[in-house]
Amino acid sequence: MTVTRWAAAVAGTVVTVLLAGGCATVGAPGFASPSAPTPSAASPTAACPVQAGVELPEDCAPYDPDAAMALNDAYRQRMPSSNASPAATAVLVDEVRARLEDARADGSWSEESVRAVLEKAGLSDIQTRTGAGDVLFGAVPPGGGCVFGALEEQAVTVEAGGYILDGGCLPAQ
Repeated sequence: MTVTRWAAAVAGTVVTVLLAGGCATVGAPGFASPSAPTPSAASPTAACPVQAGVELPEDCAPYDPDAAMALNDAYRQRMPSSNASPAATAVLVDEVRARLEDARADGSWSEESVRAVLEKAGLSDIQTRTGAGDVLFGAVPPGGGCVFGALEEQAVTVEAGGYILDGGCLPAQ
C-alpha cells in the first residue's frame, strides 16, 4: 500500500506543476516579455549577375558569372606533377609517341592497340576512350604523375603532367 500512496503523491505533484505552468502568460508580472520582432532587410530571392554600371535590385544576390564558370570547370584542371623522375618520364613520352606514330602510319590502331603500347611502355592505371575516330588515353608512369594524349588520324599527341583534380589522368567527357 505504501507504493500506491507514493505513486499517487508523485502523480499529483506532476499534475500540479504542469497545470500551474500553463497559467503563466507572456507579459505577466514577474515574467520577461519578449521583444516584438523587428523587420529585417529583404532576403534575396534571385541570383543576379554583376554588371558594370548596373545597380541590382534589393532582392538580388549578386554573383560574378565568369568566376562561377571558372570554378565550375576547376575539376578539369591538372595539378602540378608529382613525378619523382621527370627525365625518365620524358623518355617514356618519346617512346610512346614513336610507337603510336608507327600505328597511325600503318592505319592499324584501335583502343586495344593503344592500351597495348601503353602497357608495353610500363605505364599503369591506363584509361582509354574512343571518340570520333580517335583514341584518348591517360596512364601513370612509374615515377608518378600522368602521361596523356590522343591518337588521331591526323596526329599523335603525348604529354606528361599531373593528375586532374577530378581524379585520374584522362579528363571526363
